[in-house]
Formats: sequence, C-alpha cells, structure tokens
Amino acid sequence: MKPFLQEVAEDLVVRFGNELENCAIVFNNKRPSAYLQKHFADIIGKPFFSPAFFTIQEFFACSTSYKIADFYLQFFTLHRIYNQLLAEEKLETISSHKFFPLAKIILSDFNQIDADLVDAGKLYRDLEDISVINQDFDYLSPEQYQFLSQFWTSYSEGKHKKQQELFIKMWRRMPKLYNKFHSALKEQGYLTNGSVYRHLADDITSHQEFISNFDKGKIIFVGFNALSSAEAKIFTQLQEAEKALFYFDADSYYLDDVAQEAGLFLRKNLNQIGLKNEFSERESLMKTGEHSVNVFKIQGQSAQAKILNNILEQDYTNTETVGKTVVVLADESLLIPTLQTIPTSYNGSAIDLNVTMGFALSTSSIFGLVDLWLTSQLEILQSDKVTYKNVEAFLTHPLSGLSQKMRDKILTALLDENQVEIDHKRLLRQSGLFEVFYRKIETPQSVVTNLLEVLEFVLTRLSNAKTLKKIDAELFVKTIQELNRLHDTFNNHIGKEEIPFVIYLVQKSLQAIAVPLSGDILNGIQVMGLLETRNLNFDKVVILGFNEGIIPKSSIGNSFIPDSIRRVYGLPVLENLDAISSYMVYRLMQRAKNINFVYNSLTDESTSGEASRILKQLEYESGFNFTYNELNLEVKTEQFKDVQIEKKDNAFIQETLQKYLDKKKILSPSALTQYISNPIDFFFNYVAGIKEPKEISAVVEANEIGSILHKVMEYFYEDLRSAEITDVRIKERRKVVPQLIQKAFNAVMFNHPDKVMEYKGMQKVILAIVDAYVNIILNQDISQTPFTIISLEQKVEAEISFQLNGKEESVKIFGYIDRVDVKDGVTKIVDYKTGSDKLAFKDVDELFNSDGKHINKALIQTLLYTYAYEQSAGKTCVEPNLYIVKTMNDPIYGGVWFKSNRQVLRGDFLEEIKPLFLAKLREKLAELFGAPYFKASEVPDNYKYSIYKTLFGR
Repeated sequence: MKPFLQEVAEDLVVRFGNELENCAIVFNNKRPSAYLQKHFADIIGKPFFSPAFFTIQEFFACSTSYKIADFYLQFFTLHRIYNQLLAEEKLETISSHKFFPLAKIILSDFNQIDADLVDAGKLYRDLEDISVINQDFDYLSPEQYQFLSQFWTSYSEGKHKKQQELFIKMWRRMPKLYNKFHSALKEQGYLTNGSVYRHLADDITSHQEFISNFDKGKIIFVGFNALSSAEAKIFTQLQEAEKALFYFDADSYYLDDVAQEAGLFLRKNLNQIGLKNEFSERESLMKTGEHSVNVFKIQGQSAQAKILNNILEQDYTNTETVGKTVVVLADESLLIPTLQTIPTSYNGSAIDLNVTMGFALSTSSIFGLVDLWLTSQLEILQSDKVTYKNVEAFLTHPLSGLSQKMRDKILTALLDENQVEIDHKRLLRQSGLFEVFYRKIETPQSVVTNLLEVLEFVLTRLSNAKTLKKIDAELFVKTIQELNRLHDTFNNHIGKEEIPFVIYLVQKSLQAIAVPLSGDILNGIQVMGLLETRNLNFDKVVILGFNEGIIPKSSIGNSFIPDSIRRVYGLPVLENLDAISSYMVYRLMQRAKNINFVYNSLTDESTSGEASRILKQLEYESGFNFTYNELNLEVKTEQFKDVQIEKKDNAFIQETLQKYLDKKKILSPSALTQYISNPIDFFFNYVAGIKEPKEISAVVEANEIGSILHKVMEYFYEDLRSAEITDVRIKERRKVVPQLIQKAFNAVMFNHPDKVMEYKGMQKVILAIVDAYVNIILNQDISQTPFTIISLEQKVEAEISFQLNGKEESVKIFGYIDRVDVKDGVTKIVDYKTGSDKLAFKDVDELFNSDGKHINKALIQTLLYTYAYEQSAGKTCVEPNLYIVKTMNDPIYGGVWFKSNRQVLRGDFLEEIKPLFLAKLREKLAELFGAPYFKASEVPDNYKYSIYKTLFGR
C-alpha cells in the first residue's frame, strides 16, 4: 500500500509545483521529514528547492525572539522565587535538594497549564477551596465525605491535618509563584515551551512578522492527532487566515465509529475544532486492505527479542528500500536484546539495520567512569578517603588505561594492607589520571569543570592510542557538550548550593543523554520506539513488548492536579493515553500487510503478563486473519555428573602427592580434615592450588574473628607465662584487654599491630564480640587456676608412617598449638574455637568416614596436635581441651573435654582412644595417597560451605 507521506508528497507537488519552496511543513517529530524529502525527490525527479521542515516546538519557537529555557534554568529560577514567597510568609525556606522533586512536578504542571490555556490562578484557587472543604468537613458521614472526596482523590483518605494545611498554603502561593516565575524568566530573556504556546495562541494574527514568512506559500501540518488547547487555537486561527493546510492520517474504520478510542482526538479536531482534513475522502484501508496478523506469546522479557530471527528471516535478504520493515519497541528496555539478536550479516551479506532509538549514555563504560568519579568525589568530600571497592573499580575500569602489571601491583599492595578506605592524598600522589581523577572538588562550580578535565584527559589518551571506538567518540562528544551547557546554566545559579546536590544534578542530566546508532534512515530494517513511528508506514510491522501496562501506559505521570480537576479544565487524563496508543497502533496497521505482536506472558515486577487491551479489541472486532504462536522455553536441569579426579594416570597429581611423601611439602591438620570431610576439596585446594581470591571488605569474616581472638589470648598470657597463673594475676591483667583487642585487630586486619585508628561501625561490633569471647575464656581459666603455661602458639611437627602398596611411607604433619598448660601434673593442649564445633563424637571409625555424618574436625585436629606434641616433647598422657567460646558456658553442651556416649575423653579412656585414632589416621593417609580417585563426599553437609561446589557439580 502507498505510504501516507507519499500521498502527502504527491498532493503537495500537484498543489504547489515550483512554489513548494515557499511552504513550511510541520511534524510532531523530526524523523518524517527525511521520508517526505525522499518522496518529493522520487516524484519531481530533478533538483528542486525544498520547503522548510520544522517540528511543532521549533516552529512555534520561531515566533518569538526569546530563547527557550532549559529545565535547570527553570528549576533555579523557580527555587529562588519559591523561597522568596516562603520568606514573605515568614516560613522556613526549603533547600535545593528537598525542593528538586517538588519542582519537577510544579514545572510539569505549569507547562501543561500553559499548553492547554488554563487560568492558573483560578485552577489553584479551586484546589485551595477543595482542600479547605476536605479539612473543615470532618463532621460529615462517611458517605457524604466519600462524595466530597471525589474532588480530591489524592489526599482525601484519612484526616491528614498537617499535610492538608501545608497543601492549602501551597495552593495559596501557587498563583504568585506561577506569575513571578514567568516574569523572572522573561527578564532573563527566556520563555518556557508552554508559555510560547500560550502567547502565540492569544492572537496569532498579532505575530505578523512571523506569519508573513509564509505569505507566498502555506504552513502545512502533517499527521497530528492529540492537540493541546493552544495548538488547537493556533491551528484554527491559521486556517481562518487561510495560512494553513492539514493532512490527518485517518481511517474511517475508527474515525466514524464513536466507540473507537483510536479516533477520539481526530473526531475532536475535525468535528469540534473544525479543522479541515485535506485527505477527508479516502477509502478505509483497515476495511479493504489485506492484513495478516501474527501474535507471539513469549515467556520472558528478553526472550521477546529472540523471536525476531524467525519473524525477520526473509527480510535479512530483502534488498528493497523505503518503508518495508520496522521493529517497534513498545518497551524500550528491549533495545539491547534486540541489537544482540539481529545479526550483522546473513548468508555472507551485510544486513542493513537502522536504529532510530538512541543508545543511552547510562549503559556505556563512559557513564560508568563518570558515575564512579561522582561517587568517589562524594566520599572524598565526606571523609577525605575513598572506599577500596571504588578504587578497585577505577583501577579495573576499561577507560582508566592502566596496564595489567600496574593494576596488579597496586591491587596487591592494597590487599596486603587490607585497607577498607584509602587516603585521598595517597591516590593523588600516583600522578597521571589518578591526579586528575581524584582532585578534590573545592567549589560547586568546579564539579563540572573538574569532570570535563577528567573526560578530556581520557579522550585525549584514547585518541592518541587510536583505541577510541566510534560509539564511544560520539558519547564523549555528547557528554562534553552537555557538560558545557550545564556549565553555562549553572554558572550564575549554584554559587551557594551544596556540592553533593550539584553532583546529583550532573548525574541526573547525564543519565538522560543518548546518541543515535549508525544506520540509514531510509533503508533496511528500522528499529524505533512507538512515538517515532508517527507519520511513517511499513509493509511489515513487528511490535515487541505489546503488554498491558506498557501500551497503553498505566500512569499519566506525577502531578499535583487531581483527576477531577484535570477533567474540569480539559487537561490530559489517563484515558488520553489509551486513545493515543490505540491510534498509533491502528495507523501503523492500516497500511501494513504483515503485522506481528509479541508480548511477555510471564508476570513480574515490570509486566502484567497480559497482552495489551488493544490486541484484545482487534481480535474481537477487526475481522483480520489472526495466527497465534506460543514460545514455551523448556527449562531443563543438567543431569548430575559424579565428578571424580583420577590420580594414577595423572602425572601432575602424582608429582604433587609425592612431594608430601618426600617431605618437600608438609600436611597441616586443616588439610587433613578437609580431605576427610570432602576428598575432592583437598584436590582443588592442595593439589590443583585453586584458591579463593582475596578481597577487602568492611565485613570481618568469621575466620578473622578467630584469628583476632587467638592473637589477644597470645598477647594476654605472653607476660604472665613466666610464673604460675592465678586468678589474681588474670584479674589484674584483664584491665588491658581492650588495648590488646585493638592491637590484635590491627595485627590481623592490617598487618600493623601498633596502627592508630578510629574504629567505625562494624569494626566496633567486632571488637565487642572479641571482648565477650575473651571474657568467656578468662572466666574458664580462672575456674582452672592455678596452672602453668608451657607454651603459646607453639609450632609442632611429627612424622606419621603408614603402609602404601606394601611399602612403608610417611608424611610430616605440622601445626600451631594455641596453648599448652600443666595443671595437677597433667599436660593439656588448649585449642580456641569461635565456630560451631562440638565436643561430642560418636566413635573413632566415624571420625574418618568421609561419607558419614559424624566427622568432628575439631577433635581430629586437637588429637593430631596431641600426637605431634607427645612426639616432639617426649611426653605421654597429654590431654586435648577445646574452648568453644559460643557454648563453653552452656550447662548441657559446655565444658572443655570431648565426650563419646557421655564418656569424657580423659585419663584411661583417652589413652584407649589414641592408638585407635592413630590406626584410622594411617588408613586414611593410605587412602589419600593410594585410592584411584578424588571424589566428593556422599553427605552434602560435609561440603556445605565449600567454595569448590560448582567445580564438582553439586
């Protein structure tokens, strides 16, 4: 079918011929002008002088010598005047950051009021009156109050006295605010878009200089639908003055049927306002044309884009040009999935793809760097420090330009120091980008100038290195342009603003930036938003995100003007969105042969899971040929594979294990207990050498709390061990426990025991936890006094022999014993534990059963220490004690001695257990070095906290 703009072009060429250059053609948006020029060129077939093309905002702006004020100029002007009015009322002024969200709504309302020629004073007086009614009529019955509340739906529920009083005062000052705001802008040489509309609509014939520009031709308005009151009045005056022509893209299918919401505004334009449609006598394409409609029900948001390869397969090889295929993104968040789906080439030929939607700066690495700079500056302003995570993000950012060697060097140094926050001055000393990036903002004005320096530094380096991508170059240019514009706007307004608020404004402004992606506006597959399709036609239409709540939208946006008042004054209401969305879909369909609706059938936080009501309406009444398709994405779980690591035929594993047998590597108790709990963990950790990467975090890990506690106890008894430990000596030494805890904390966390620092937040919590643990241990020790300490943190080594393939082999074990005591002639191994260890065990066999549920790592470890100590010290009858600080005071589970079936592991029972333990240990060592495989335990609890779970498939 012939596109609407081609029909417009043909009609205009017939009407004006060579006088076409004297005409002005006005659209709602920019895109149609390229298509109309193409049609003119095809029809005329020779060089010609083009008419002038405008968007409606550009056209109206030509009527005044005033400039259009941007949002930030409007905001600062509004804030200044609002505070002046508050001061006149002897009320406290409001800060910029608190006023900002309020201002956005007020400015939006002001613009709407102007565009629809509403008397602002009368409207706000009505709002004040209704608020007073709501406040004063508390004596009414619920039914009467409900009747009154329909005028004030947003704030009628409950008796919000204070809020109502505040709103009454606000409505009272609104007329003054409105008038003073516009006057103040005008004094600066600016107008808002809405006020331009209002001034032009008052009497367009008074703007003779503006109108006379088109005396030789006509002003041609093409493809308009919903008009504001100002637009309607201006159009009427221009038509009466015989200055304008109107081309409405309408179809009798929805125009003549008053039940069709798609024709709501066109009926108003033609029948109520009285505008004349130059295409009034056209046949209904919706009724006479062939329309094949495919509906795709898809499970998942991004999955909607994945169906495109099936829908567009024929179009990938189609070499035809204008107006053939469009992919419309009703949900614009589908842009990235769409670009990832449509290939760049097909069967060896390049695919022509034009994306009219802008690529958002907020999704780019450039914005990532800018956002990181803004966040870091806020940290520097607050404490002169930058958090490690932000420094790490800067170091690893692709635009920082640091070599891998330099990154690794700096990160390693920071990891060794374990600093959660890095001093700002230290970062400045690194020079280069560091110096530019971390230069502190001194004044509100320097927010923009400092950021410009950072971007220009990065851009220059990328350009010199010839690594600048085309899309990044465009984003850099657009960002720098926006920052320069902000600099000009901010310069006279932010002198007294808080720097964090200026940073917030810059962040918000840059988030709105987008640059067009490459492509030919006239050729190939077009990807665009629904609003961009106005006036354009395509043979094949694919609409993604055709869900209820997305098209039409379920909200009209934030406003202080309630629905009932909006209706009285003719301001847009929610139903307007339904009519506008329906029209845009219907006009796309009326000339299309192949229409494809794709919607997400899953319900989530962003979609209802229901197809748009427009689709339901078309299904019911259009008579089109509908084909339904449903894509069910089958979710399959991968069948579990039992991962086993073979030892015998793997030279690397054999060499690594042999090092233990040759005593080149020593086996620690923790390594052995890891093997017993889950043999495959031992392989990944001690054979393959796969370690969890070290991180810096403000959160102290559980093992670090244990390390701090061990250090404190070592410091505590270091000076006491020279003589017998008594309760008096412990109580006296307790006075220095807080200092010892801080020293231990600094030693473990920062490798710097004597570091002087101020503890914050979670650090204080950790200090308090360790203090509680220390007191539990000391209370236990007091109950055991007097005793003598033989050693603290003593390293012990011993060899354990075992039979392997008929030969005797041995391994060396080592460990650090927290404390060795002697009391009443009995030597005791003391081990501190801060975890969930238990004193109870079932029997020795179960201690070594990797597929059992009764492994007691703490007992294995302390018995190993006991064996090693007996071997190295030449002693016997050494007793293992376990100080589990979490349960030591528990009357049932507490104590310090291991138990089996209520039998305490001391004296004769302990001496019976030791040889049994040693025998089972030798069997386990023979298994470690002789079994054919490393495999996972059959009991999931044995590897519940394993970092290697994903590697062995469980």
